[in-house]
Amino acid sequence: MEPFVWDQAEREGASLMRLEAWNDTGAGITAGFTTRLGGVSGGHWSSLNMGLHVGDRDEDVVANRQRLAQAIGWPFAAFTSAEQVHSDNVHIVTEDDSGRGRDSRQSALQDTDALVTNIRGVLLASFYADCVPLYFYDPVNEAVGLAHAGWKGTASEIACRTVETMQRAFGTDPAQLHGAIGPAIGICCYEVDGPVIGRMEALCSGFADAPPIDSMIRRTEEGKAMLDLKEINRQIMIKAGILPTHIEISSWCTSCRTDLLFSHRAERGNTGRMASWIGMEKR
Repeated sequence: MEPFVWDQAEREGASLMRLEAWNDTGAGITAGFTTRLGGVSGGHWSSLNMGLHVGDRDEDVVANRQRLAQAIGWPFAAFTSAEQVHSDNVHIVTEDDSGRGRDSRQSALQDTDALVTNIRGVLLASFYADCVPLYFYDPVNEAVGLAHAGWKGTASEIACRTVETMQRAFGTDPAQLHGAIGPAIGICCYEVDGPVIGRMEALCSGFADAPPIDSMIRRTEEGKAMLDLKEINRQIMIKAGILPTHIEISSWCTSCRTDLLFSHRAERGNTGRMASWIGMEKR
């Protein structure tokens, strides 16, 4: 069953995909992924563009982010994000960090592709247009995290770095941790060339009890390959100690569904960004 559920009945404001299994725990968790629908942006960014770095009007992006906060019932002041650089850098978000990056790139947490926190009332957000959104929830120590995994972040095993940071900072036991993999470009649409293939094959060869490598990296006659970034990140989560039964994985492909989602690959770079979000409500 698809874990990220799009409410097609929504007609006003931001149109969202909610990670229902986590939202329904009764623990005050909110988590999900935005679509491209229900915002104020125009042109290539129509209409719910969440990215300040793609050429859209800043005021429209901020208005879209405010619509997300309103739709999930959170104050916009809690919206906290980073300036992503396709790294494996993880930032532990403190109470003082709350709200950074919500309305400008300059105030964002710099050079960071994963955010973790145990502070209630902080809403973590990251941005995507094909890359893989990774979600983490520790129900025992009450901590959450997000990671942005393009092929470079995947090759650097950013999921492992995120879990390791949560272990050090919050005492997280990976076996009790829950993970989720959100909408992203699928193996149906993500073609890569030689250098990426080599990095991915080396990475996948280190997985224990994983599917065959050629099911994750399907070589084509042209010397290229179709890459399953979602499954590779699932295997990295398992390598980090998360139980397979604790991992949700989305079937939504951003490239297949440009009616609903932004895709950098399918739209040749002329597009907006979706946002992943996660937070724990204040008690």
